[in-house]
Amino acid sequence: MTKRTRSAVRLLALGGIAAAALAGCSAGSTDGGSDGTVTLTIGDRPSADRPEDRKYFDERVAAFEEANPDIDLEPSETVWEASTFQALAGGGSLPDVLSVPLTEPQGLIERGQAADITDALEAEGLLDTLNPDILKLAQDAEGRTYAVPTNAYSFGLVYNRALFEQAGLDPDNPPATWDEVRTAAKAITDQTDAAGWGQLSTSNTGGWTFTGMTYSFGGTVQSPDGSEATFDDEPAQSALELLHAMRWEDGSVAENALYDINARSQDFAAGKIGMMLGASDTYYSVVQNLKFPAEDFGVGGMPQDGGVNGTLSGGTVQIVTPDASEEEKRAAVKWISFVALERYIDEDTAVADAKASNEAGSVTGLPGLPVVNSEEYATYFEWIADYINVPTENFAPYQEASKEIPIMPEPVNNAQETYGALDTIIQTVLTDEGVDIPALLTKAQEDVTARLGR
Repeated sequence: MTKRTRSAVRLLALGGIAAAALAGCSAGSTDGGSDGTVTLTIGDRPSADRPEDRKYFDERVAAFEEANPDIDLEPSETVWEASTFQALAGGGSLPDVLSVPLTEPQGLIERGQAADITDALEAEGLLDTLNPDILKLAQDAEGRTYAVPTNAYSFGLVYNRALFEQAGLDPDNPPATWDEVRTAAKAITDQTDAAGWGQLSTSNTGGWTFTGMTYSFGGTVQSPDGSEATFDDEPAQSALELLHAMRWEDGSVAENALYDINARSQDFAAGKIGMMLGASDTYYSVVQNLKFPAEDFGVGGMPQDGGVNGTLSGGTVQIVTPDASEEEKRAAVKWISFVALERYIDEDTAVADAKASNEAGSVTGLPGLPVVNSEEYATYFEWIADYINVPTENFAPYQEASKEIPIMPEPVNNAQETYGALDTIIQTVLTDEGVDIPALLTKAQEDVTARLGR
């Protein structure tokens, strides 16, 4: 295809909004110096114990400043942490630009801790470039935007294609419903030496996957404002009853009732598990790190029950301090565009990035949930086609399903604490054949609601 040409200003604008918006006076922001220079403090600089990452970050800062002589960046090692964020925000100690989890924008908007950057995004041409389904998670009810997504994922069905073939299943057509998952899990268990299903249950991952399952059954885990838990209902009960039946009636769930991500990934890579919930980037841990055969890695859409309901999504966004001037907002947008999204909008950058990654033996061209729109994303893959080193055809079921299944955000109030409380539910279902699931959900909902109200 003909190479698209775009101005350097637009390129730099794109990644931009890494701005971490917080309440109160920001640490060191300047609305233009006497010479017209805009100074921004930017968070997320890697610490000294990560020298290679720190060197790369500093090189990007230098390159950006060279291309934008009217913008000075002051890097900070400040990163988002749930335990310290509010204190830093209230004390005016946060940088002007910072990455925060995708769970945070709605709360930040409600508390006035993120700048409305809609006009800056429009001026830099970013709104039309970003994936609207992800962007809406960073917008208010009027459609004004307060953060820019720079990384995103959504749950899908990760599976072992070789075990599918051994069990007489079609690896190109993975289960699309939970009933089909149950059937496939039993077939794998009966026809191979592997367990059909691997279920996370510890280190907050049990609650995390339970939330995703509840969404796919048509339910929720928290009210929209995060003030109370909402999972003591039929969708969550149905999700747990399915898991209970797979464990105790079918015997298709791996016997380890205390899986964390690392242990489950190891067993999957060893061929001991046929299917599990995960995102497409699970490929990094099981293929790149644990040497699972790339050709056997498959991923489909999030299984659904009773129609198309939804799948859990997460990721990272960039926000800007709420007292930022328009000039600072534009500068922030330019920075994030440069550091995070430029490869999706500039062919030379995309090709150079992919070539270097491929030559270094790193995973290159992994499909996933894009933060840019579908047209930009497709063009990006055309640009880097010569350097892709993953079996992209194995991701086709996931990509097709992603066009239809709505993405839903993680709980907005203390997501990790909520997940931790819900770990116990999954562990109980996996270890107690006689569990009273409705009573279990009622008690857990009361406990979680009390925590949310603290």
